[in-house]
Amino acid sequence: MCQPGWLMLGICNGFQALIKLGLLPYGEIREISETQPTLTFNNIGRHMSGMVKTKIASVLSPWFANVAAGDIHHIAVSHGEGRFIANEAEMKKMIINGQIATQYVDYEGQPSLDIRFNPNSSHYAVEGITSPDGRILGKMGHSERIGNHLYINIPGVKDQLLFEAGVNYFTS
Repeated sequence: MCQPGWLMLGICNGFQALIKLGLLPYGEIREISETQPTLTFNNIGRHMSGMVKTKIASVLSPWFANVAAGDIHHIAVSHGEGRFIANEAEMKKMIINGQIATQYVDYEGQPSLDIRFNPNSSHYAVEGITSPDGRILGKMGHSERIGNHLYINIPGVKDQLLFEAGVNYFTS
């Protein structure tokens, strides 16, 4: 369990582990139930890899201390089991609590279920979620895949400044 003052981050398979443990979206380890949110196979039935546009939907998490709600980033994705699914009751709780951290968006920056923008067909275009207190973040997009001269032909901001925010959380 995430102790006071700690942060946890799970990207791609790490997100899957946090979901399977119950740490996301609940913030505590739980037995798996049929009604809890999960990550499952992409609707296309195979692995996919590419760049997607995501929007910061909530800045509840300290991981997003350096960005604003509505900011859009171009993020690398690469997975076969990245489709986030949850029942309506669980989705409503997460929405009310501000736990939907990031969403796949279209050219206009609107959450999209269109496979061109939401490559795994995640419910509510969810790309990442947090625990109720925001200290645990899970996301499918590979925010760590940043650096000079990467994706030079793809316009837009790639760095969500997650890692700087994580370091600043402990040093400020």
